[in-house]
Amino acid sequence: MGKHMSVAAVLLFLFCLAGMAWESGKSAEEEPIRIKVETVHMDLGGELYTGPADWLAESLNEQEKKALIRAFSLEEADVYSFLQGPRSWAESVPWSGEWCQFRVEGNPFGGFGCGLCCMANIYDTLSPYEVSPLDMYGYAIEASDYAPEGEAGAIDWADMRDSLRACGISCRLRRKPESYRKFQRQMARAKSAVVLVSSFNDDAYWQDTPGHYVNLWLYREEDDTVFLAEPGSPENNRSRIPLRYVYDALKTVSRFQYLTVGGYAEQKNAWKADGIDENWNRPS
Repeated sequence: MGKHMSVAAVLLFLFCLAGMAWESGKSAEEEPIRIKVETVHMDLGGELYTGPADWLAESLNEQEKKALIRAFSLEEADVYSFLQGPRSWAESVPWSGEWCQFRVEGNPFGGFGCGLCCMANIYDTLSPYEVSPLDMYGYAIEASDYAPEGEAGAIDWADMRDSLRACGISCRLRRKPESYRKFQRQMARAKSAVVLVSSFNDDAYWQDTPGHYVNLWLYREEDDTVFLAEPGSPENNRSRIPLRYVYDALKTVSRFQYLTVGGYAEQKNAWKADGIDENWNRPS
């Protein structure tokens, strides 16, 4: 569902979340999730609901409530940022995993898995579930026309969009606008974004990069930066960078340059997969 509340409702909502575990010293995991907002304005599956929150609380299941909490309390520490390559795995870098050893007709995951890492980041961060980039690879084959080969393993834009939508993620493909200000506004509104960058367009931040998907989160207006989930670079992963670097490096020879994420809807998630079977370096 798209999640839109009035400012007052959001403040009340977050205030109540902070007190969810007040009784008997129990954690939020042990306590039923409470939503104590008097009035909300929310898009429920395309239909705008405005009314008492007690009806809303009754209408949501536990998974939907967890997703709602994530949407309004997201911080950098909550963002998933999987790494794709073997060097990270060999050095036991957090967010790396055995999926780096997977190959498609000799093509290693580290050579084509950046988009799948970004998709897994979005699903795991916004939904109450957790899957690996390799899980996302398998589901994308089922949910879209994605057909990786030895020479062309990277997922294309349409397949990325269709796979994410089948996971309950609302998203839209976009082309680079002529105005940087418009790009700023889009990033400020988006829950997340997957962008395709190339050093052929600008090498101020990315070098020797013909084309590479990275994942953006949490635009910050005061310094015009975004939180970067960079599947191809353990050094740059989970850093804050100027949004302008991204805009300048967008790969304009591609049909689309980025995908913006609006939110997550539990009732539209046809997958609901949960659990990572591969060994991986979970951050502490």
